[in-house]
Amino acid sequence: METTTSLLDAAAAGDLVLLDPLTEESLLQTLQERFHRGDIYTYIGNVLISVNPYRPLPIYTPDKVQEYQDCNFFAVKPHIYAIADDAYRSLRDRDRDQCILITGESGAGKTEASKLVMSYVAAVSSKGEEVDKVKEQLLQSNPVLEAFGNAKTIRNDNSSRFGKYMDVEFDFKGEPLGGVISNYLLEKSRIVRHVKGERNFHIFYQLLAGGSAQLLQQLKLRQDCQHYGYLNHESSALSGVDDAANFHAMQDAMRVIGFSPAEVTALLEVTAVVLKLGNVQLSSSFQASGMESCSIAEPRELQEICELIGLDPGVLERALCSRTVKARDETVLTALSVPQGYYGRDALAKNIYSRLFDWLVNRINTSIQVKPGKQRKVMGVLDIYGFEIFQDNGFEQFIINYCNEKLQQIFILLTLKEEQEEYVREGIQWTPVEFFDNSIICNLIENSTGGILAMLDEECLRPGTVNEDTFLAKLNQLFATHKHYESKETQSARHIMDTSLPPRCFRIHHYAGKVTYNVTGFIEKNNDLLFRDLSQAMWAARHTLLRSLFPEGDPQKASLKLPPTAGYQFKASVATLMKNLYSKNPNYIRCIKPNETKAAMLFTPELVLAQARYLGLMENVRVRRAGYAFRQLYGPFLNRYKMLSAQTWPRWAGSDRDGAEQVLAELPIPTEELAFGHTKVFIRSPRTLFDLERRRQERVAQLATLIQKTFRGWRCRTQYQLMRKSQILISAWFRGHRQKNKYEQMKRSALLIQAYARGWKSRRLLRELKRQRRRHAAAATIAAHWRGFQVRRAYRRYFRSGASACLANFIYRRLVQKFLVGLGRNLPPLAVLDRTWPPAPYKFLADANQELRSIFYRWKCKKYREQLPPQRRALLQAKLCASELFKDKKSLYPKSLPQPFQGEYLGLTQNPKYQKLNAVAKDKLVMADTVQKVNRASGKTVPRLLLLTKEHLVLADPKAAQPKTVLSLGDIRSVTVTRFSDGFLALHLKETSTGGAKGDFLLVSSHLIELVTRLHQTLMDTKAQALPLHITDQFSTRFQKGDVAVTVVESPKASSDGPVCKKRGSHKMEVLVH
Repeated sequence: METTTSLLDAAAAGDLVLLDPLTEESLLQTLQERFHRGDIYTYIGNVLISVNPYRPLPIYTPDKVQEYQDCNFFAVKPHIYAIADDAYRSLRDRDRDQCILITGESGAGKTEASKLVMSYVAAVSSKGEEVDKVKEQLLQSNPVLEAFGNAKTIRNDNSSRFGKYMDVEFDFKGEPLGGVISNYLLEKSRIVRHVKGERNFHIFYQLLAGGSAQLLQQLKLRQDCQHYGYLNHESSALSGVDDAANFHAMQDAMRVIGFSPAEVTALLEVTAVVLKLGNVQLSSSFQASGMESCSIAEPRELQEICELIGLDPGVLERALCSRTVKARDETVLTALSVPQGYYGRDALAKNIYSRLFDWLVNRINTSIQVKPGKQRKVMGVLDIYGFEIFQDNGFEQFIINYCNEKLQQIFILLTLKEEQEEYVREGIQWTPVEFFDNSIICNLIENSTGGILAMLDEECLRPGTVNEDTFLAKLNQLFATHKHYESKETQSARHIMDTSLPPRCFRIHHYAGKVTYNVTGFIEKNNDLLFRDLSQAMWAARHTLLRSLFPEGDPQKASLKLPPTAGYQFKASVATLMKNLYSKNPNYIRCIKPNETKAAMLFTPELVLAQARYLGLMENVRVRRAGYAFRQLYGPFLNRYKMLSAQTWPRWAGSDRDGAEQVLAELPIPTEELAFGHTKVFIRSPRTLFDLERRRQERVAQLATLIQKTFRGWRCRTQYQLMRKSQILISAWFRGHRQKNKYEQMKRSALLIQAYARGWKSRRLLRELKRQRRRHAAAATIAAHWRGFQVRRAYRRYFRSGASACLANFIYRRLVQKFLVGLGRNLPPLAVLDRTWPPAPYKFLADANQELRSIFYRWKCKKYREQLPPQRRALLQAKLCASELFKDKKSLYPKSLPQPFQGEYLGLTQNPKYQKLNAVAKDKLVMADTVQKVNRASGKTVPRLLLLTKEHLVLADPKAAQPKTVLSLGDIRSVTVTRFSDGFLALHLKETSTGGAKGDFLLVSSHLIELVTRLHQTLMDTKAQALPLHITDQFSTRFQKGDVAVTVVESPKASSDGPVCKKRGSHKMEVLVH
């Protein structure tokens, strides 16, 4: 029986061509039923419809890749892998260049669809070190382009804000060689402004979240997103997205593609420049002539930008605040107003980022492009913005919808062309299909002499006062009678009252519906002007990458010719794209967004129906059904339906076509419903196909019953034969077993008798041997006693009674002498860290040996201390003091052991900025370091410079380098630290102290152990009193408004950069440490 789910499921058809009846309601109901069953993919012939589930599905596993590899397109469930496999096999086996067109609204899943196509092709293509490297580079281009070209919008958390077309090139074996990426219309206006609830491009947030402290310091950036104007001073939080991890993934992807570290650094530096440009603020002023001018309000940001790009700040300031106008041989320097200055600043930021993105795409192409001269096949993947209808539609929506009109045009033409070619190829008569030809709309927009884009370019180049009103008036005059163009004026001329069309707007009847465009900003966005002064300033920078982005800034190549407009460039790009697509075999993926809230498995019928109309799904189905709704190769058709004829079941000896004709001839199907091509059978209506499926299911049930009956009979016969054979085998084994048991019993009896006889003989022999041994032993004992008696008697006669003691003492002294002489010749090395010592050779010398070892080690230490210089001696004394204070009490102490105490971390004498602080310390400086002071009111930290002298403790402002607080050492009552591995400490002051008017100080130091140790030593040296040190997690501190209970908690939420202090009411504070 077949286990594969058929596409011909009448309840929720996998191919919408088979819908009967075909209405918008039935199409929508089918998509909804399949979506709720978890089937997000549906076909219209060879066009795939993908509905975004907004949750992970287990349908992209390696097993699924194997299932769809080299599969029959209509033998498996609809899937994006089937489209990718069909395109790849057509390219590999039939030498036909392919393109996969992915369209849909923002948030419909176009980017994910393109990734799945690329990952499938990478998985099924050949393996090998070089091939795997190429595939990895192609796949890793996605994270890089997504970081710089994607952003969070209201509709989509990872929306592509540019169009991408990738040509993947293969050799004759189907192995990937490389590729070329083309990008279209980056939404660079997002750099300077985006609506509330959306984000700027991902790279800015990834850089701030994932960049190391050293990298951010090098780029002169802060980690706080709210500091930057181009980020709308909003938080960067985005649920489910780890910007830091994505930043590291992007860096890894760049390394795989082949970016050098210098290129990555230069790329991030230019990105930082764009981000910091948003913080350049302008202030208004008036010249002597009374004309308004502008100037830089805060030069620090400008100074940092110029340091990054290697440019004189004065050059950039002049370029931002003034403009050079050339007229013939005269050059006039004109001051800019504040709005004009901000326009120039934003235009510069947009141009830098847009050109940087183009450079990035070209750099990736350099790594993945194929060497010239190789014969290759091409598969193109187009991931481009879908049709857009917003409440307020501007220039961007106009350009995007123009591109979708061209894609719809090529879709209809290529679909009809493919349908017609198949009919001709199969020898079936072609029936002309009526469809809406949108070339009239494309001509309305792109006509080179009288189109909207041509009028927009003409208006931009026209001298005199140019604004959107004159542009709209020209359109109204030119297209007054055009049936696909409307405006307030043309409606008034036709006596039509339409309140939905506001002034300063025009409406175009697109294939997907009517769209109203607001002409505000059309002229400015189409011109996309950048003042020549700004281009020349960027070219003057010493930053190699930034300079290469502005070749027109070279004064030697200066030209008064205006650059091409944005509309002209996009029109040329679309023309090139269309030419490229016409040369390839198309495959279509239509992406649909099921709801506006990005909720998992939620289907909103009204929204889906609107998108179905935008995508022209009904028209697509009608085109496919214009002739025959279903067609299939004779072989698969015969395999599926051969059981419906007794002549073809179970085997057919003739050709597949004859077999298919035999099956259909025996069924009551009208002849006008069928057509037989050269390789395929064609069925006109879905109803006939469903009738075939019904008959097949009934016949399959009958065959299943027959198979079950035959199987049960065979199983019973086989079981009887097995039981009979088993009975005979059991009987034979039982008889053999009984005889073997009888033989074993007889054998055991004989062996037992033999054993008893041998035992009796052995025991008798043993008794005799024992008697002989006792006699020999008695004789030996008597002889031994006699010889001993004789020896003892002779000894008493010839030796004195004290000889034994004298002999023992002599031996003892000789052993001790030998031990000491040997020890003197083999003393261990004099290194202090060497604790080796030779063991005692005899047990009675163990105590003496241990005492000698202790004396020798103390003597070595004394010699070592006498050789130490004073500075080293003081350092070891400080380390010893730190051990007495913190050992086994604070977790941070073991980490401080390998770190030497330097004392002076600021470089007071080398840095002229700290001249005043150096004068305050004079020659009494003990320690100088940077600390974080905790604000008593909010719990936030601010940086401070700490100077510890022999008399005072000074806290100074790092920016002004001026002392803010000077405390006498006698004012310090005690110090409290935690037992964790943090740098948090509380400095408790006496209530009578002059510097403690605002209460105790809460500080965070990266050298806490050294700071407390040196404070303790200084008090001992100057006041002859020890520092009261408390190590606890809960303590009370005195502030100006009263005592505050401080609780220290170890939490993974704490920042790794230091403790986080949070006020809990007016008298409680919680400190989170890592």
